[in-house]
Amino acid sequence: MTETSSDDGKTVAIISYITIIGWIIALILNNNNKTEFGSFHLRQSLGIIIVAIGLAIVNSFIGIAMLGWIIQIAILIYWILGFIGAVQGEKKPVPYLGEQFQEWFKGVA
Repeated sequence: MTETSSDDGKTVAIISYITIIGWIIALILNNNNKTEFGSFHLRQSLGIIIVAIGLAIVNSFIGIAMLGWIIQIAILIYWILGFIGAVQGEKKPVPYLGEQFQEWFKGVA
């Protein structure tokens, strides 16, 4: 009988999208049992988190309420797309920036 990972990184991938604390927990879990799928979603989630924080900081200086709503909706859409990919077991990058997240954060996970 061959023992394999029960989810091949799917749990790590899903947890990585649940707040920054979830991302840290997922990173620790992935480091204990590194999988390509888990690492992929850790990088996607980290990219979404960093973009969200960066845009929130920029908007705090600009102070346009409508822009804030648009940014929040865009980040929510990115998060939903990433989360759905993790749940469905797909390594599908988020639109526009997903491939860049994989390149930028290749040393993270």
